[in-house]
Amino acid sequence: QVQLVESGGGLVQPGESLRLSCAASGMILRIADMGWYRQAPGKQRELVAGITSGNSSKYADSVKGRFTISRDNAKSTVYLQMNSLKPEDTAVYYCKRERPLVSWGQGTQVTVSS
Repeated sequence: QVQLVESGGGLVQPGESLRLSCAASGMILRIADMGWYRQAPGKQRELVAGITSGNSSKYADSVKGRFTISRDNAKSTVYLQMNSLKPEDTAVYYCKRERPLVSWGQGTQVTVSS
């Protein structure tokens, strides 16, 4: 069965950086389209960044220029490098397989606060 396990979340101050990892098992990562989503309390879950099997990427306007999504197929891991973090980035971050079939990770908490 497909399993997506996020790690790397935590508490950081505004302006600092964090790198999230999504370890994928039970699947072939190189043929999967993947995404990072986040959900803050009382808000809708939103797409933060996506990456296709062909390595094309897209980002939400709110994180463009600050976040970078990448993949290491040999390590079966997707990353989200988050720089210049802001308090409004505070949320639970989820890893998701978009294709060929949808699957979600359990989420990891990111808190940006002074």
